[in-house]
Amino acid sequence: MIAERNDIAFYMKLYPLPMHKDAYGKSKTIVCEKSLELLEDAYNQKPVPPATCETTAVDETIQLARKLGINGTPAMVLPNGVLVSGYKDAATIKDMVDKAK
Repeated sequence: MIAERNDIAFYMKLYPLPMHKDAYGKSKTIVCEKSLELLEDAYNQKPVPPATCETTAVDETIQLARKLGINGTPAMVLPNGVLVSGYKDAATIKDMVDKAK
């Protein structure tokens, strides 16, 4: 989608849900290492080492999600501020963005 539409950007925030064991720690590691490889490992249920830095980024995301009323993943905020929860395919996302402009 990014190659087709330069007017659409995705900002990924790691929002560890409490039902996923070790998600918080894994999220902190991924943020510390700035590693897409570790992100993929976490999604694929592979081991992720402990965080090597102190960061508040994950806690800030949790607070932001609560403020916005986000309680699950994935979630998107469209250009008009509308919150969309759940998986959407590329065509649906493009359509929603076009309608939100």
